Amino acid sequence: MQLGELLIRANLVTAEDVTGALERMAKNGGRLGDSLVANGAIAQKVLDAFLHRIPAEPSDLKATGIDELDLLTLLMKLIYTGHLETPRQYVDTIKLPYHLVADLVVMAIDRQLLRTLGMRDAHSPLDMCYTFTEEGKRWTIDALDRQRYAGPAPVTLQEFTDQVSLQKLTNETVTYERIRKSLGTLTFDDSIVEQSGPALNSGRAMLFYGPPGNGKTSIALALSKTFNDVIYVPYAITVEGQIIRFFDSSVHAEVTSDEVNEESGFSFIRAAEYDARWVPCRRPFIITGGELTLEMLDLNYDTTGHFYEAPLHLKALGGCFIIDDFGRQLVSPTTLLNRWIVPLESRVDYLKLHTGKSFSIPFEELVIFSTNMEPEDLMDPAFLRRLPYKIEIGAPSVENFRRIFDKECSRQRLLLPSALFDAIVQKIRNEKGLELAAYQPRFIVDQVVATCRFMGETAHFEPRFIEYALNNLRVRRSATDPAPSQPIHI
Repeated sequence: MQLGELLIRANLVTAEDVTGALERMAKNGGRLGDSLVANGAIAQKVLDAFLHRIPAEPSDLKATGIDELDLLTLLMKLIYTGHLETPRQYVDTIKLPYHLVADLVVMAIDRQLLRTLGMRDAHSPLDMCYTFTEEGKRWTIDALDRQRYAGPAPVTLQEFTDQVSLQKLTNETVTYERIRKSLGTLTFDDSIVEQSGPALNSGRAMLFYGPPGNGKTSIALALSKTFNDVIYVPYAITVEGQIIRFFDSSVHAEVTSDEVNEESGFSFIRAAEYDARWVPCRRPFIITGGELTLEMLDLNYDTTGHFYEAPLHLKALGGCFIIDDFGRQLVSPTTLLNRWIVPLESRVDYLKLHTGKSFSIPFEELVIFSTNMEPEDLMDPAFLRRLPYKIEIGAPSVENFRRIFDKECSRQRLLLPSALFDAIVQKIRNEKGLELAAYQPRFIVDQVVATCRFMGETAHFEPRFIEYALNNLRVRRSATDPAPSQPIHI
């Protein structure tokens, strides 16, 4: 992926800006970035900051920070497990530039691990074919027995730490308009936006609390749309010779190229591009709920493959980690909070390998706790103090409740008269003894539509159908519950 496309996907320039810069380059020469600045498409300061965060390709094997023999071993495992034949395939799988792969191939031939079969295309060394020698096959199988990781080349812990520090969440400035846009069609009081903004800009932990069904999780997830930055996530990290698999397509949204240039044999070698061991991604927003355990916050060691999987909160670095339904996890709130005290306070976390070796990583992510329980029942004052932003997501006002109801009715092409709306509100509050909640309009509308469909009727607000929906909001628990009110009339 070229610089222009990375800038476009980071919302720093438009496709038209890049086209204009390319036209300028055709006339005057120079580089794309300089042309974009000259055309006024991007400020030099913004471009420099963006380029500074892009991981540079290693110039030679030593620059990878990984022992040459370890890289050769990894390449041989990739060739064996992927049935690879040509350097073109090697480059694409190990994610190293061609000249480094060529050096590794020479090493393999010198050690009599690979032998040449010949060229598929006489004009391209990328299509030279290689195969294992008998010694090479035995050597590779033995390497797989020791460790089964066969993926892109890892980056060092130091490189990873430096990159995380370069792409902190606080590098972006969140504005009122950006949060409002990220909320989309969600209906909330302006006070929610006004409280969330400073919290996002600080990068400090947040607590969303309040009764269920009012959109705490929806707000937390919507905040992921507030950030535009492209960050770089490694496929894997090496620590003390151990491999930690990091990139996870289920949680990392890769910024991919829509166009692949197949015309040039060297197009994928990525000359003058970013280090392909890193994946350009949107900032991750990872959510976990009642399934969270303390063990899930540690490195997961694969005893068969002899490598590690990074825990979820590590994969969330540079983004946000949401603990939903806090207080309902299998692990006690106190134990879980004690695990988070040091990272939240010092912005550093500590992990341990199965060998006993501990190492630190920067804890640069926004942690959001979301609960419908009383915060003071879940955590002591010392921990509450470490959550500088505590935002209550309470019941919607009658005006917002009406707006939500109108949106749901519009979705199903229904009309809600004012008198009927007032009757529904009165029944929820007085007959059911409930507070208004943001989930109720959709619940009621969907139930009415489902009943109409069952009865073979066009969707409409039939009084008894509304009664059925309201009765499903809450069951009568005893004779002491409020008596049913008068039937709804339209």
